[in-house]
Amino acid sequence: MNYIGILIGLATFLCIGIFHPIVIKAEYHFGRRCWPAFLVAGIAFLVASLFVYNTYASIILGVVAFSSFWSILEVRQQHERVRKGWFPMNPKRKDEYLNKE
Repeated sequence: MNYIGILIGLATFLCIGIFHPIVIKAEYHFGRRCWPAFLVAGIAFLVASLFVYNTYASIILGVVAFSSFWSILEVRQQHERVRKGWFPMNPKRKDEYLNKE
């Protein structure tokens, strides 16, 4: 039996699960302006996946890279969820949520 697909699926599931609270915390502390950090991280993991010899490690790094890229969209959506009152607002950045952009 080949368990590699299950292990990669589990790693992908864990990666998504880890990035969800990271996006929430990043938006709370830095607002929408934190998206370049996810872009840089995504590019770094993508490049790393190209140079890692181990196939499985390369796959995991690729999953982390694209999870970082997806987080750019999620930061914007998280901002909207906060505006709707679904998540707590950072009181230090209250003005950002009043302006609809």
